[in-house]
Amino acid sequence: MNTPENTSKTTSAPEGTAVPLEKSDSQWREELTPEEYRVLRQAGTERPYTGEYWDTHTEGVYQCRACGSQLFTSREKFDSHCGWPSFWAPLAEGTVKYLHDRTMGMDRVEVRCANCDSHLGHVFEGEGYGTPTDQRFCINSVSLRLVTPEES
Repeated sequence: MNTPENTSKTTSAPEGTAVPLEKSDSQWREELTPEEYRVLRQAGTERPYTGEYWDTHTEGVYQCRACGSQLFTSREKFDSHCGWPSFWAPLAEGTVKYLHDRTMGMDRVEVRCANCDSHLGHVFEGEGYGTPTDQRFCINSVSLRLVTPEES
């Protein structure tokens, strides 16, 4: 998790390649709403059935709300009825990273944005959903921004 000691680094990269984004805690606090900061930077969780995208079926690409990286698409989104947006896979290999999460007395796999290290949610396997991967990426709506084809 980012701490106030983490500072911004400016790096240039060839066009089309992502450079991990690093910002100070104060920069994140300035750019994000209090709820976005709580979830994205402090690994919080929004209440189920309250987020903007938990039952959305709109076509588009889901970006990281903190940095704009493309993470998921509506093609991989499915109705899990868990109260949060669910996807059976990320948009592409390397767009998210995984951390072992033993908080709250559970053993889970946390999902973070590979570009800015923001908390997105968790991934679960073997729940019996009829998806190609048998995985459920349970992602907080506040961690995402849906961009429709008309907006892109």
